[in-house]
Amino acid sequence: MSERAGGIFSDIHCEDGRVRVTLLHDPSVEGLDTAIYMDGSGSMADEYARQGPTSNPGPALIPEPVPAPPRRLATKLWHWLTRTQTPSAAVCASPTPLPDPVNVVDPQIRRMLQYLATKDRNGSLRVAYWACGGRNKPVEVVGELSAADLEHHQFNGPQEFGGTELLPALQDFVAYMREQKQQGSRRGCAVIVTDGDLFDAPNVMAYSRLVAKEIQAGSLPPLNFVFVGVGDAVNEPQMEEICHADYAGIEHMWCHRVAEEMEEIASLVAVLVDETMTIASSGRLLDHQGKVLKIYEGRIPAVLEFTVPEGCDRFTLEINGQGYEQMLPEDDDHH
Repeated sequence: MSERAGGIFSDIHCEDGRVRVTLLHDPSVEGLDTAIYMDGSGSMADEYARQGPTSNPGPALIPEPVPAPPRRLATKLWHWLTRTQTPSAAVCASPTPLPDPVNVVDPQIRRMLQYLATKDRNGSLRVAYWACGGRNKPVEVVGELSAADLEHHQFNGPQEFGGTELLPALQDFVAYMREQKQQGSRRGCAVIVTDGDLFDAPNVMAYSRLVAKEIQAGSLPPLNFVFVGVGDAVNEPQMEEICHADYAGIEHMWCHRVAEEMEEIASLVAVLVDETMTIASSGRLLDHQGKVLKIYEGRIPAVLEFTVPEGCDRFTLEINGQGYEQMLPEDDDHH
C-alpha cells in the first residue's frame, strides 16, 4: 500500500516488507533550481497544434478522358463511360471539417512543472522553448513559473520555430544558474525535451566539458541535464554519446530516455529526475529498533528501496548525524 509521506519524504510504498520511498527534497543541500526547455523546432509545430490542414481538401477532380483515335472511337467511348464513376452529391458537397488540432504538449508541460515545483527551492522554475527561429532568439523564455501560475498560462510553442540546436539552451541555463548561485542555489537540474536529431552535438559535448570544469572549480553548483526524446525520429545513439561522456570528478551530468508518445513525457521525466537527483552525503537507514537496514556511502539516491523486518512500523534516514523518522503505511501483508 502507498500514501503520501511527510517531512523530507514524498510518496511511500510498502508491500510485503519491501519499501520504496521518494525524497521530497535534498535535506543536506540548501536548494535546487530546476528548468524546463521544450523543443521549439519546426518538427514540433503539429504537436503544439500550430500547423496542418484544418479541413479535408475536398474530392479530387476526375481527369478529362484522353481522346481516342478515330478508329474504334465508339468502342473506346463506351468503355470509358462504363468504367468512370460520376461523383455523387455527397462527394461534391462541402468538405467535412476535421476535428480541431490538439495541443498535446501543453498538458505535459503543466504536469512537469507541477512535479518539478515540488523539487525547486522556491517552488518556481525557469520555463523556456529552445531551437526557436532567428539567430538572435534561439531560446524563448516564458518566465519563472510556479504551479499556481499555470492558471494564467497556455503553452502553445514559440513565436517562431527553428532548427534543433541545443547549445544556446545550455548556455541559457548556465547563465541562469550563475545568477541563482548568488541567491543561495546549491544545485541545478534542466529537463530538455526534443523530438529530433541535434544539429550541434559536437558543440554540446565541448560545452559540457567546459561546464564540468566550472563545477569542479566551484564557480557553478553541480548541474544535471535530463534529456528526453519523443517519437521515432530521435537520434538515440547521439543522445547516448552525449550522456555517456566522462567528466573527471563528476558523476553522470547527463541522463536520457526516449518515449514513444508525447503523452508519456511527464511521467518519464518524474522517473528520470527521481533517479538522477541524488544527495551528496553519506547516510544510514535504521529500522524501528535502531538496527541498520542500509548504508549509503558518498551519495544517497532520491529514491530509497529497502526491506524492513516483520513488525517494523517505521524507519529513520540518518544524514550527517541527523535523523528523519517516517512511519510506514499500514499493510496487512507486511505484518
